[in-house]
Amino acid sequence: MGPVIHPIPPGSRDILPDEMLELRRLNAALIEVFEGYGYGEVATPTIEYDEVLARGDGRTSESAYRLLDERGDLLALRSDMTVPIARLVASRYATSEPPLRLCYLANAFRAVRPQRGQRREFSQAGVELIGAEAPQGTAEVVEVLQAALDAAGLERAVIGLGDADLFRQLLGEIGVAGEALDSVLERLATHDMVGLEAELSAVEGVSEEQCATCVALSQLRGGREVLEEARAMGGAAVERATARIGNTFEALEARGAAGRIQIDLGLLRDLGYYSGAILEVYDPAVGYVLGGGGRYDGLLKRFGVDLPAAGFALYVERVHVAQMGEESRGGEES
Repeated sequence: MGPVIHPIPPGSRDILPDEMLELRRLNAALIEVFEGYGYGEVATPTIEYDEVLARGDGRTSESAYRLLDERGDLLALRSDMTVPIARLVASRYATSEPPLRLCYLANAFRAVRPQRGQRREFSQAGVELIGAEAPQGTAEVVEVLQAALDAAGLERAVIGLGDADLFRQLLGEIGVAGEALDSVLERLATHDMVGLEAELSAVEGVSEEQCATCVALSQLRGGREVLEEARAMGGAAVERATARIGNTFEALEARGAAGRIQIDLGLLRDLGYYSGAILEVYDPAVGYVLGGGGRYDGLLKRFGVDLPAAGFALYVERVHVAQMGEESRGGEES
């Protein structure tokens, strides 16, 4: 008689001792890096009031998992750690002298499409730098991120550097707004170039030339030379975004932290609080994003503390898979 199978929800999993040991070692290595740069570890509740989390994007909570407590108040499982830390800073550090350097290791929860292998519950390790202006604050965060990737043994990992405001402002310049804007941005966030072209072509008043420019910009990636290529396409939004990216890149070079950077003008994060520089981490050993982050200079203001901020989060389980892929590659090469 075989074992009785008791199912668990799609997008969740059990972790057995051998893997748990490896994950603990990885977590310890990441936290050691963060603390070495002066970031203090914090923890927040897994559940928060839904209306508090809703301030993260200014509309509705990103959490797909809500419940009522014994008093009838609406609670939600956190979908990331940046918003809870913004709440924590406003509550506990409102009178503290910035900058504040905080780090965390925590589980978060999001709705999933199980057929794509996404996780409903996942572990994040990351940092938040509160009160440091761009571009120096951004450069510090990237330097910490690079050190974390080194500690995980991901020597081939690449950090994409883009600008969250580029396409929002560019699309506004050519008259894309409302639901059409949301649809186009969604195509960009998922790197759906065919869908992007189709969505833009369907917008009344958008010319073939404007459509082609947007598609071409979204595919520009590489070194500093792509900034000049972008500027040649013209437009105020492009000029502002490339100037911000250029300033960040120069600050990274000054820190000796530009080696892993790939400028990616098609980069767009799927969380609504980002502004200015945004980041995504890729590794050739796996076919998905290992983490991301960027600037969110307006988020703290929603909680009553007007401070610039930047940070990143790594998906620990994905980093672990990439780590095993790199180790396997190393064994094959030797």
